[in-house]
Amino acid sequence: MPNVAESNIAQVPASQGAKGFTGIRMTDKQQKRLCIAAFLVLPLTLLCVFSFYPALQLFHYSLTDWDGFDLSKNYVGLENYVEVFTNEELFSVFANNMYYFVGGVLQIMLALYFAVVLNSGLRGKNIFKALLFLPFVMNSVAIVLIFRVFYQPDGTLNTVLDLMGLGMLKQSWLGNPAVVNFSLAFTSMWRYMGLNLVIFLGALQSISPIYYEAAKLDGANEWHQFRYITLPILRPILGINFLLTISGAIEVFEIPFIMTRGANGSMTFVIQTVETAFRFNNVGLASAMAVVLLAIVIVVISIQKKLFDGEAK
Repeated sequence: MPNVAESNIAQVPASQGAKGFTGIRMTDKQQKRLCIAAFLVLPLTLLCVFSFYPALQLFHYSLTDWDGFDLSKNYVGLENYVEVFTNEELFSVFANNMYYFVGGVLQIMLALYFAVVLNSGLRGKNIFKALLFLPFVMNSVAIVLIFRVFYQPDGTLNTVLDLMGLGMLKQSWLGNPAVVNFSLAFTSMWRYMGLNLVIFLGALQSISPIYYEAAKLDGANEWHQFRYITLPILRPILGINFLLTISGAIEVFEIPFIMTRGANGSMTFVIQTVETAFRFNNVGLASAMAVVLLAIVIVVISIQKKLFDGEAK
């Protein structure tokens, strides 16, 4: 004899579906869409409140002459943008950002090399992983204080050069405009290489050893294995790291700001934006500079993404 509950369920047409948590009868597809929408409400709300709305406010300020204090904001149109693109002093500092870009590329190459080495059967590799990743978890202010002592005229670097018989290379590494950006870029490399190393290590450990065993049977040496197996698999990860390097080089701020505050030819575009807003009280112009910087980052990242996607195809 059939169960009464089963007979009642059988009488319900399949097209009507089941009742959702709203009490309204919905199909499975409608319930799935409602569930996705419910999960997206909170993150989209946070994104709008903390990203989109501030971006719109930033664009609004860029069209005014607001000094950051007065309640009134006089509308000046595109005058601030004209100032940004016609004032050579504002865009000339982008040349300093190239030091960080070149340093970032070298950083990726070194991180990939160390990741390949540490992914092998090297003895004590966990100790080396910890030492290489340690700078990334350290506080930025502590790192800056360490390297300020390191670069002092009577500091660690010049002392080591003396001991090696290279005293002719001694100089003020943060006071000489010819070398200050090299010094700061090296500090940035040391600070962030651990992040790239961990990303590469995670990707390398996900590669099945079967590929390398098959390559060895075919007579491939280590270079061929790296070129034809490791690099193609790591291409998406390389794209991510290059994206982080490009955006980081354009937006570099904390290390040169804390170490030199942009002195001796180490000024970057972000430092100049902050100085314009909070030192010269020209929030309108600084907002226009920030909007231009955002546009540059979006364009550069889009070009980089197309290049990597094209190579992948």
